[in-house]
Amino acid sequence: MKIITTLAVTGFFAVSAFSAAIAANRHVDIVNDTGMTMSEFYASATGTDDWEEDILGSDTLAVGEVFDIDIDDGTGACKFDFKAVFTDGSSHVRRSVDVCSISKFTYRR
Repeated sequence: MKIITTLAVTGFFAVSAFSAAIAANRHVDIVNDTGMTMSEFYASATGTDDWEEDILGSDTLAVGEVFDIDIDDGTGACKFDFKAVFTDGSSHVRRSVDVCSISKFTYRR
């Protein structure tokens, strides 16, 4: 009986940890503090081979502006790679950003 209770408790904590990851807040304010206008922004789960769609779409993010996005691809993942593309053609990639533990991410020069 003690083994069954231990397995039940262990299973409860495993399910609780998984549920917490799924329920984690993935809303992140993307702040542009680069001195350049951001024309594209991508967020893909770390380990993904290619970038998802451009989250900004036809919008741009001027210097000092903030864009609130819900970075949730439905997998429960917390680690995402970010790619910002600017109007001058340059880009900045940031790897393994934990979107479950931050509420703001600032791009700087």
